[in-house]
Amino acid sequence: MKALVTGAGGQVARALAELKPTHVELTSLGQQDLDITDREAVMRAVAAHAPALVINAAAYTAVDKAESERELAFRVNGAAPGWLAEAARAQGARFLHISTDFVFDGKASEPYKPDARPAPLGAYGESKLEGERTVLAADPEALVLRTAWVYAAQGHNFVRTMLRLMGERGTVKVVSDQQGSPTWASSIAGVLWKAAVTPGFHGLHHWTDAGTASWYDFAMAIAADARELKLLRTPVEVFPITTAEYPTPARRPAYSVLDRSSTEAALDMHAAPWRDNLKKMLKELKDA
Repeated sequence: MKALVTGAGGQVARALAELKPTHVELTSLGQQDLDITDREAVMRAVAAHAPALVINAAAYTAVDKAESERELAFRVNGAAPGWLAEAARAQGARFLHISTDFVFDGKASEPYKPDARPAPLGAYGESKLEGERTVLAADPEALVLRTAWVYAAQGHNFVRTMLRLMGERGTVKVVSDQQGSPTWASSIAGVLWKAAVTPGFHGLHHWTDAGTASWYDFAMAIAADARELKLLRTPVEVFPITTAEYPTPARRPAYSVLDRSSTEAALDMHAAPWRDNLKKMLKELKDA
């Protein structure tokens, strides 16, 4: 099966390449290979590669900068996914797209189901919601998979940032009043490959690793596991702070846990606990 992945070099695209099934012939395109904000370029590229599967792992992810770069965020996250879906459908290819917990406002008290009412708090979430809509308008048989708090051994993410700050300073202050589900990029990639060969699995669905945590809980786990693996050589102190004590240009949802039951049922898969996957990733980082 010929597969085309956008966002090469990103966390999920790298994981997709690492976990590629043997029967898949994979082409990964980065920004230097394809400008996904150019509709005609998208149409030409997908037609030239003639894939049976297209996975959009490209995104504008600078949550705070999106507040001042709305137009760019909406082109990358809103318009471009629709063009990719349109191009994939024209080739008869299956289309999979990754979205985010930021389409919700965080006012819920139980995990958000896929059909929960979106209410993004800022430009990033608004642009990702627009992308969901353009994808499903262009191809009703496409899959939009929302996920959250993504990290990996490479790239820019919370785990790597924490390891750097903990190593440099020995103390960190981390927000404790935002709840979510840390999710390893490899976990997402595994679900996407399974979804690719599961007939009838389309529309809006969710996937994260199992369990919930605050950013403070996440940081505490990173510190403990990194010390155990000797990725950190000295003790680390982690102090909880409130969102109000750490103001940012963009508002974040206070609670963005996603209900992944429809995905688990459709794919006959069960999410691993986030602590287990964090340890796997840190071991991978140490081995590297």
